[in-house]
Amino acid sequence: MSKDIYLDNSATTKPYDEVVQYIYEVSRNFYGNPSSLHTKGIEAENLVKKARFQIATVLKADSKEIFFTSGGTESNNMAIMGYLRANPRAGKHIITSEIEHPSVMEVFKHLESEGFRVNYIPVDQNGIIKLDILKEVINKETALLSFMYTNNEVGANQPIAEIDRIRKELSPSAVLHIDAVQAFGKTPVFQAGMNIDLLSISAHKIHGPKGIGALYIRKGIKVKPILLGGGQETALRSGTENVPGICGFGLATEMIFSSLEGNFLKAKELKQHFIEKLKQNFEDAVINSSDEALPYIINVSFPNLKSEVLLHHLEQKNIYVSTGSACSSHKSSHSHVLKAMGVSPKYIDGAIRFSLSAGNTMEELDETINALKEIIPVISIKRKGKIK
Repeated sequence: MSKDIYLDNSATTKPYDEVVQYIYEVSRNFYGNPSSLHTKGIEAENLVKKARFQIATVLKADSKEIFFTSGGTESNNMAIMGYLRANPRAGKHIITSEIEHPSVMEVFKHLESEGFRVNYIPVDQNGIIKLDILKEVINKETALLSFMYTNNEVGANQPIAEIDRIRKELSPSAVLHIDAVQAFGKTPVFQAGMNIDLLSISAHKIHGPKGIGALYIRKGIKVKPILLGGGQETALRSGTENVPGICGFGLATEMIFSSLEGNFLKAKELKQHFIEKLKQNFEDAVINSSDEALPYIINVSFPNLKSEVLLHHLEQKNIYVSTGSACSSHKSSHSHVLKAMGVSPKYIDGAIRFSLSAGNTMEELDETINALKEIIPVISIKRKGKIK
């Protein structure tokens, strides 16, 4: 097998050819600093404005509500810490879930050390937060709620509209931050009934470049910068703008949203086909992603084997997958997401994430199944604990 089969699109995606070409052209021909007052600077500034408009359009937002960052991690940090620092009287109670991305979880842990009271809402077996618990803990002293729209390990979609209704009823002054890094470009982000105050997105999850993201800040929401310097991005994010990255982000956004529905339907077909093949060939395999989860992410547990061993055997066949979040893949601890969902440790040990893009094919998934049929019998763990 010579052709690469890339099934790790939740970690990062291959940039569109058009995006790569556009980034090159911008880097080559529009290299001015957007803050400069001469023609070269104005040309670069206009390109940044265009990209800001492209992103604002799909979010049904105003361009003035879009602020560029270095990626999802910075957007999440800016949203949470920036809001709480700007609004110290809002309260010291904040809420998130047990299955958030490290760029949210670590911020909340840090805030606990600063005296904030944190509630981590548990989830059910499908990775959906328990709304009854949310209703119990939210109160008029709650300053901020932060939830991931689509979970990066299992694809669970949170009921954002229902979360918003609970917030409006029980804590109307609390702001709602949504980490939409995995959802953006794969499902409509703003839907009827949603009243999101802060929203994080990233380019490299939608076939754009790495190192560029954005934060939507609803008009009227005060946020303090977490980076100080020259006052770029309306003094909210200092640092010379990454013009080629921003332009690539804008183009990738326009391209992926133009085929959003078709991509979604294709991913749904691919997911259904892959799961059917898994069930046919691996009776002991457990599908950790529910039927209602985002179809781009399929988390599967194979008992009696180590996921990292399986990953590297697949890599030898040019098939690329993940054992979980790429942002914490070098840590030896079990997936906190699967643990929170109540998955048994023996199944967490053998969990693999297959994440799709519209560029994947049925043939690639069939080749992956055939590879698994060859590999799994070889690496299955004997009862005495040794690998064959």
